Amino acid sequence: MKIFLSILIPYFIGCFSSAYFLGKTSKNIDIRNYGSGNAGATNALRVLGKKMGALTFALDIIKGIVAVLIGKALLGYDGGLLASFFVVLGHDFPVFLRFKGGKGVATSFGVLLVLNWKVGLLCLLTIVLVTLFTRYVSLGSITAAVFAPLFTVLVSNPVDKYLFITIWILAGLLILRHKANIIRLCNGEENKLGNNI
Repeated sequence: MKIFLSILIPYFIGCFSSAYFLGKTSKNIDIRNYGSGNAGATNALRVLGKKMGALTFALDIIKGIVAVLIGKALLGYDGGLLASFFVVLGHDFPVFLRFKGGKGVATSFGVLLVLNWKVGLLCLLTIVLVTLFTRYVSLGSITAAVFAPLFTVLVSNPVDKYLFITIWILAGLLILRHKANIIRLCNGEENKLGNNI
């Protein structure tokens, strides 16, 4: 029963789409019909403005934190790992929004803050630095995902193989969710931060 709850509760926490909720309450719009069509913090920044973008980012981080803490309370360390995957899955594919959600960057960051805060901060630093130099938020997120497993090895002694596998899966999911961004980056068509805000 605890395993079931460690899956179900985090998934439904993830299904709460901050960008969609704030779009509806602040401007009465479905954010998925505007900008990039993504229900995430970057699109919220572009469509709803800086304040709502920041609030979306914060709420999505909190989702990840709360879900992992619930998983750990239910099933210990293993429950936290299980919850981390399903909260991101809920964010990316929310059942209430016909499985059209965000890309899981902020929620994954929240997850990492609980699983291994050092890895989380290194990933955040990577996103910030790459975004500052290139103005591509997507490139910063993808780069952080690529390096996340390496960061896990660097800051862990010894390396927890289950944590490493979990972070590798989350990183892979995030990269897959950025498939369209990768294509646009390769074609020089990706929007830079600061455009259309």
